[in-house]
Amino acid sequence: MRRRVLVLIGIFCWVSTMAEKPNVLVILADDIGLGDISYYRSKHSQNLIVQTPTIDKIAQEGMAFTNAHSPAGLCAPSRYAIMTGNNTYRSYKPWGVWGSYQRSPIEKEDITLGQLMKSVGYQTAFFGKWHIGGDFKRKSNPNEVYRSNNRKREVDVDISQYVGGGPSFQGFDYDFTYPAGIQDAPYAVFENGKWYPLDKNSKIEFLSYLEAEKKGLILDKEEGLADTEWDSRKMGPLLAKKAVDYIHSHSQKKEPFFIYYSSEAVHRPHTPPVSINGKKIKGSTPSPHLDMVKELDQQVAMLIDALKENGVYDNTLIIFTSDNGGLKVKESIRAGHNSSDIYRGSKNSTFEGGHRVPFIVSWPKMIESGITSSEAIQGNDIMATLAALHNTSIPSHQALDSYNFLPILINEKEAKGRDFMVLQGGSDKRGTLIENGWKLIVQFDKKDKSDQTRTPLMLFNLNEDVKEKNNLIDQPEQQERIKSMFAKFNQYRDSKKRSTAPIKF
Repeated sequence: MRRRVLVLIGIFCWVSTMAEKPNVLVILADDIGLGDISYYRSKHSQNLIVQTPTIDKIAQEGMAFTNAHSPAGLCAPSRYAIMTGNNTYRSYKPWGVWGSYQRSPIEKEDITLGQLMKSVGYQTAFFGKWHIGGDFKRKSNPNEVYRSNNRKREVDVDISQYVGGGPSFQGFDYDFTYPAGIQDAPYAVFENGKWYPLDKNSKIEFLSYLEAEKKGLILDKEEGLADTEWDSRKMGPLLAKKAVDYIHSHSQKKEPFFIYYSSEAVHRPHTPPVSINGKKIKGSTPSPHLDMVKELDQQVAMLIDALKENGVYDNTLIIFTSDNGGLKVKESIRAGHNSSDIYRGSKNSTFEGGHRVPFIVSWPKMIESGITSSEAIQGNDIMATLAALHNTSIPSHQALDSYNFLPILINEKEAKGRDFMVLQGGSDKRGTLIENGWKLIVQFDKKDKSDQTRTPLMLFNLNEDVKEKNNLIDQPEQQERIKSMFAKFNQYRDSKKRSTAPIKF
C-alpha cells in the first residue's frame, strides 16, 4: 500500500510538470510481429530483409518494450480488449466477434478509449480497421437490425450507415472506418458512421469472387456488399492521407487530439500500393507481405511528418503496437525473414510468437529516449496508463484488466510491470497464464461451447527457455506449480473479479 501511495505521488508530481496536455496517437498495426520491425530484429540478427526506419526512430527516441503482449493471438478479440481494457473473456464472444454485422462485444457499461479521452477534454478520432462488430438496418425491414450468421451471400443489409456499434457510437468525435479492414465484407469505407463513396461513380453492389477476379482484386475472406470502386491496394494510402488531413486541421485547436490509428497493414490480402509518401512499395521487397511492412512504416512516416509540420510532435505521446504476432509467409521466410524473430509460433498461436508484439512509447517532451524495458505489459494496459496520465479515475466495474505502466515510462524507482497475465491463443482454442516468467498453456475442449472443459497442456519457464523448447508439464517437481497456476487461470477466466487494481485518484 505504501509503495502504491509513493508511486501515485510520483505520477502527480510528474504530470504537474506538464505545461499542457499532450496530443495522443495510438497506432495499432495489423499482424505485425517483433521480427517485422528492424529495431527489434536487429537485436538478434544482422540479416535484415526489410527495414522500418520510421518506427525504429520512434523506438530510439522513446521506450521500447521487449516483453509486451497482445491480449490474444488473433485480431478481433485483441481489438475488443485494447479498446475496453477488459480481457477477451469478458466479451459475450470470448474468442472473437468476426462479422461486421454481429453485435458489438462492447457493452453499454464498458468504457472505451474514445470515451475516456473525450471525458478528459480531447478531440477524439478513429481511423482504420474496426473489426468489433456493428449495427446496420435490414433492407427488407428497416426497423430491424441485420444480424449475420456469416452466410456467404449477405445482401439483405443496408450498409449506407451504422445505426449502432461503430466508432461514432463509442466515444469518437470523428471516424474514418473500414469495418473489417481490407479482409472481409463490407468492402466499403465509412466516415462519421456513414458510407463514404470512394469515387463519384461509386455504387453499393455485391462483390463476388468472380467479379473480384475480373477487376484484378483479391478477397481474403467472403464475398459481400462493396463499394464498386473498392480496391484494397488503395486503402492504406487513403487511410494515411485522411489521418494526415485530420492532424493538419486539428493541431491548432484549443483541445488536444486523441487519434486511434488502426492500420490495414499487414493483413491479407497482401496487395501493396505501387507507392506511398513518394516511396516505391510494390515489388520493392522479396514478397508482397514485406512490401506491406514497408508500407506501414511509410504510413507512420506520414503521421510523424504531419505532427512535425504542425509543431506538435514534441508534445505528442505516441504508442505503437500490434493486435497479435506476425505471419508465416513462404516467400518472406524463403528470403530469410522471420516475423516472430526468435520466438516460437506466429499469429493464431498461444506460443510467444503469437502474442509477443512490438510496443513502443515515445513522447519527446517528457519521456527519456533510448530506453529498453523488459517489464511485462499487454495491449489492454493502454487504458489505465492514459487514465493515470490525466489523473482520472476509472469506475471499478470498467477496464477490469488494464494495468497502469506510467510509473515505468517516468522511470519511477522500482516500477514494475505485471506479475501475471491471462492471454488467449486463436483457433487452437488455448489460453495461457504467465506469472513471474512461468507460462502455463491451457487447452479448451473445442466441442464444449461453454468453455468449461479445460486441461493443462504445456508449462514453460520463460526465464530460462524463452523459445519454448522444453515442455515441463510432466515433470514431477512442477506439479504443485501447475496445480496452482491452473487454479489461478480458472479463477480469473470464470469470475468477474478484477485482475488489476482499480485506477483511483
